[in-house]
Amino acid sequence: MLRAIKVRIYPNETQQLHLLQAFGCVRWVWNQSLVTMSTTYKETGKGLSAFDMKKQIPVWKQEHEWLKECYSQSLQQSVLNLSQAFIKFFDGRAKYPSLKKRHGRQSLQYPANVKILSDDEIKFPGKLGTVKAKIHRDYTGKLKTVTVSKMPDGRYYASLLIDNGVEVASASSDGKAIGIDLGLIDFAVTSDGSKYQNPKHLKKHERNLKRKQRKLTRKKYKTTSKRRKAKLALVKVHSKISRVREDFLHKLSRKIVNENQVIVVENLAVKNMVKNHNLAKSISDAGWGMFQTMLKYKAEQEGKIYLEIGRFFPSSHLCNTTLLPLAKMDLSVRSFLCPHCSAYHDRDINAAINIKNEGLRILALGTSATALGGGVRPKRFGRKSTTGAATPDELGSPHRTR
Repeated sequence: MLRAIKVRIYPNETQQLHLLQAFGCVRWVWNQSLVTMSTTYKETGKGLSAFDMKKQIPVWKQEHEWLKECYSQSLQQSVLNLSQAFIKFFDGRAKYPSLKKRHGRQSLQYPANVKILSDDEIKFPGKLGTVKAKIHRDYTGKLKTVTVSKMPDGRYYASLLIDNGVEVASASSDGKAIGIDLGLIDFAVTSDGSKYQNPKHLKKHERNLKRKQRKLTRKKYKTTSKRRKAKLALVKVHSKISRVREDFLHKLSRKIVNENQVIVVENLAVKNMVKNHNLAKSISDAGWGMFQTMLKYKAEQEGKIYLEIGRFFPSSHLCNTTLLPLAKMDLSVRSFLCPHCSAYHDRDINAAINIKNEGLRILALGTSATALGGGVRPKRFGRKSTTGAATPDELGSPHRTR
């Protein structure tokens, strides 16, 4: 089983200079390959393969001597990554590949010849050499690919892809099941009554963020050292918010996966939800999509089941006891008296229980986790799936009336 470990590295000044040059070389090869492939397709109607583009690298090296400073396999890997980006585009899973800029996150890959010397040293091929690192996790297994990245705040990281030789555990539904309702007041509410408060990371740092933004806007000239320092201070605040949010989501997702065997959530359309300008900032700050991704891959690694029910399932408009529909309620209503069973229900807990029950019903029928949405991931090169998409009528699922 392949597992990735993200560790922080501490290159010295000479190594930082070399990485800066290598990032530029890899970025140039990506952009040049993208322009060549796009131009060729417009002129001839035929695309170029990754193999054809890799043969151009020696030609470019003859024209530009500075390309020889970068490790050759990193340049080749850049072309392969571009080929994968085109495959995702033709599959309908991503936008058309864009040109890379020198601002923001920079990265390059070493597909081979990287050795972990100890918990605090990693040896890279080429001129980079041995770099100090802080490896905080077990790395037993075969090291495959290493991705070195520089964040906008100046931190360097290495993502180690390791094959530990362990077979992927077979999924089993024997154990505790839980439904999770995601929200803004409480980040997550589970079907067993647990509530996890939304930490609102952006709001906590908003005052500091506003102060740094003002200082940056007051710098009149873009090329001065004072403006660069002000921009770096602003980037560090954004980086802090991102890391704190990621830490919270990792810890909560790990806790839920460790305690449960079947995890059911809603398939949320976050891109559509952020179109509401009143809630867009809060929804983006919550990180629902990242949280669901963490739940999914952690559950798969442990041999547990992760299910997503359809986004149109009326979890908040059904009584979890009688499964009868409820009248439409405003978002300010957090608890209600059910007219069918005459019991008080917490709105979020009621929704979480309905989510769990719907997930267990879909699991019992042997339907895919995204049953209400049919085949979500397209086949390669845009070919549609030949299997019929499951519908609410076929499953007998209660569905919101339009």
